[in-house]
Amino acid sequence: MGGSEKPELIINGKRLDGRTSDQLRDIKIEVGAVRNAVGSSYIEWGNNKILAAVYGPKEALPKHVQDPEKAIIKCRYQMSPFSSLEDHGRTGPNRRSTEISKVTKEVFQNVVLLEQFPGSEIDLYIDVLQADGGTRAAGITAAAVALAASGIPMTDIPFAVSVGKVGSELILDMNKIEDNYSDADMPVAISPRTGEMLLLQMDGNLTIEEVNRGVQMIKKAGEAISKIQRNALKVSYERILEKYKK
Repeated sequence: MGGSEKPELIINGKRLDGRTSDQLRDIKIEVGAVRNAVGSSYIEWGNNKILAAVYGPKEALPKHVQDPEKAIIKCRYQMSPFSSLEDHGRTGPNRRSTEISKVTKEVFQNVVLLEQFPGSEIDLYIDVLQADGGTRAAGITAAAVALAASGIPMTDIPFAVSVGKVGSELILDMNKIEDNYSDADMPVAISPRTGEMLLLQMDGNLTIEEVNRGVQMIKKAGEAISKIQRNALKVSYERILEKYKK
């Protein structure tokens, strides 16, 4: 954490970056960042910069992993060695990246219509180019857009964001310094159409009341995040239509 004393993260009701407790960082999403992928997106979420790319459906290999009734999803979340000052396992995936890859895969297993592609696999790559806290949530949000852009059928376009706790106050969408010195962190992924929670993890301690209040903060923020996701897809479709009109 770099030092024994905790910095004061909230001063006169404002966080160090000027945000209020329930305010998201700026989010920008672009579709089509990776040309050879069937679907891709690039997200800037605060100081996070992340690429997501989708390949498939294609024959699942090796053959023993095939499911004759549905497709399988393979997911790789990875932080580039230059994404932050921390070490990210330059010789291969570390425990954190393996865990995030697993929970991300589970999020999309609940919304992708896997039964339509028996015996196949869908490969999902999330590469963090620059990190500043909340990369798990930003990666899921970007991957959802990449999957939607790929044309692979889904029941919904999920989003993710986290709530943390500093002292007695809940704060939305923590950056790196807040994440390092917070008392709790709760990333959540939600299917906006149904409100179903696809991911809920917790580091630290929150009361039941704080969990409920945090989830409500996340759902409210999700309205803005979903709008950004849909608008990114709309812009990409309009670009394609313009291309075919010429």
